[in-house]
Amino acid sequence: MSATVTLTAGGEAIAVDAMSDALLVVDVQNDFARPGGSLYIAGAEAVVAPINALARGLPFRVRVATQDWHPPHHSSFAAHGGPWPPHCIAGTDGADCCADLDTAPYDVILRKGTRQDYDNYSVFTDASGRQTGLRGFLAEAGVRRVFVAGVATDVCVRATVLDALAGGLAVVVVMDGCRAVDEVSNGPKSVAEMAEKGAVIARIADGA
Repeated sequence: MSATVTLTAGGEAIAVDAMSDALLVVDVQNDFARPGGSLYIAGAEAVVAPINALARGLPFRVRVATQDWHPPHHSSFAAHGGPWPPHCIAGTDGADCCADLDTAPYDVILRKGTRQDYDNYSVFTDASGRQTGLRGFLAEAGVRRVFVAGVATDVCVRATVLDALAGGLAVVVVMDGCRAVDEVSNGPKSVAEMAEKGAVIARIADGA
């Protein structure tokens, strides 16, 4: 394990419980977090180093990373009535995790958005309410709190955090590991909403 990372919120250090805390990394994929990706989020490549530090440097009970994994004619694509350009099509380079993301520490790589007619912003449920299985996996592992990072703050991270809170999990959002599609307006609004609902907004301490 690499050098220990220190997380803080409101000036106070946050201790990670090796028996009941999980790391949940959302959609750090080429189409989102590599310049030139079909739905590239400005600056998203910068989340990789902090996320690697979290995964390597803190004693989480389990570590989970997710991938958008869409069929070629997914309903979220603009050509099929959705709001987004084609992205993260299953089996393509754009759907791969970013090359610099160290996936070795992860216990599970969960693929979501696999059903053509339903999008999957939350990593727990799709738009129809169908469960991905992650909630049961975390419960079986004894997880009571999730530390969330990834992209995008104002889309899948937000949906995941709110879903986790609604399901009774405590949540810490690690901002160093997040980027929003809209860092000026929707991003800050989403952070405020997550905090209002009960999420702890944390950062990696300088020098950690």
